[in-house]
Amino acid sequence: MVAALGGNALLRRGEPLTAVNQRLNVQRAAPALAAILRAGHQLVITHGNGPQVGLLALQSAAFGSGQSYPLDVLGAQTDGMLGYLLEQELANLLPASRTVTTLLTRVEVDPRDPAFGQPTKFIGPVYTQEEAQRLGAEGHWPTAADGSSFRRVVASPQPVAVLGLEPIRWLLERGALVIAAGGGGIPVARGDNGKLRGVDAVIDKDLCSGLLARDLQADCLVIATDVDAVYLDWGRPTQRALGKVTPHMLAQHVFPSGSMGPKVEAACKFVLATGKKALIGSLDRVEDMLAGHAGTEVSPHAAVF
Repeated sequence: MVAALGGNALLRRGEPLTAVNQRLNVQRAAPALAAILRAGHQLVITHGNGPQVGLLALQSAAFGSGQSYPLDVLGAQTDGMLGYLLEQELANLLPASRTVTTLLTRVEVDPRDPAFGQPTKFIGPVYTQEEAQRLGAEGHWPTAADGSSFRRVVASPQPVAVLGLEPIRWLLERGALVIAAGGGGIPVARGDNGKLRGVDAVIDKDLCSGLLARDLQADCLVIATDVDAVYLDWGRPTQRALGKVTPHMLAQHVFPSGSMGPKVEAACKFVLATGKKALIGSLDRVEDMLAGHAGTEVSPHAAVF
């Protein structure tokens, strides 16, 4: 099983980006993840890093050197930070014999991906429209509406290949709980000389998690976020949650590219490629999602829309 934890699920929307809040949210997430293991599943955990990488970018820019660290390097830092916190809290809940380990995971992207010219990935804290306009002008970076607030947006190219699959498989074969592809993986692209280099982008963690789940031949992809299901007409009086659906049903609707869109796309691609199911819903209700009592279940055949 591959469980993808949203950056906003690990740091709740609107919360101050403090170390204390980050640890408290990881502590809330850990019991549900430990329950998956106790149920007998092998597990790979991936996670988002939108709030965290945005904070590091602000800190880097505030240093005043005139040359901020690029997003691939900052993404690697979030992998270590969040991986450590997840390892610590999960290890406290699991038997001492259970190995918990974090891997830095590079993910190849196409340097010609049109996403480099159309930034859509939200990172960093939320702002009012006035704050976003002022900070965006000062930092020379674009912003976009994220619900009723505004956030910085960056390029989010499609993942082409997850590098380093063999260490993940090796660890799983030996019963380890693996934390990998954090933040969608560290984005790298192949140059004309055939060598890989880091690129200034953030890969969507849901699309990367779906690709990783397909590569590992997972039986289930769980996308845990800060909402309880996929909704139609989100934010309107007519909004309604979707229960059991097929990729064909979801394809008849449009979901926001900066939030639910990649989750739905990742789930549909996984189901169509494997014939297995994908689940989207609240991190707090992972056990109920696995039992079919919560969230949105995407499967090849669904009885109810």
